[in-house]
Amino acid sequence: MTAASHERDEAWACLTGMYDAYMAGQPEAVDTFLDPDATIFDSARPDLIRGKAELDEVRRARPAPGDGPVEESVEAVRPVIDVFGELALARYWLVVTFRPDSQGRSLVPETVRNTAVLTRASGRWRILHLHEDVVQTGGHAG
Repeated sequence: MTAASHERDEAWACLTGMYDAYMAGQPEAVDTFLDPDATIFDSARPDLIRGKAELDEVRRARPAPGDGPVEESVEAVRPVIDVFGELALARYWLVVTFRPDSQGRSLVPETVRNTAVLTRASGRWRILHLHEDVVQTGGHAG
């Protein structure tokens, strides 16, 4: 494995680790993958989220469980990652699948284009900026 591929793998592990923590319902664990001053264009919000305090506000405003489709999995796929010293640029797709609705109907997966900028500090990658762009809205009966 080359040094460059090792760096790309570590940056990718940061991103996939964040999604694993999200699916486990562990916001504190998600935060360990984010720079404290991270900015986020969340797919469900029109405005830029700046830092942890604003992210926590967004988290509190999210619908309660049962108020919509239930996510079954969130999978990051098809990464393209470039490393520039202490910065990495990742482009990838996110596929969100949902549990069947209350009538047992399958729901359409959501497809999201993502771009992330990561920074390396103290030997580990953290997400500095994340931009989500929904290409196919999911969660409705197909």
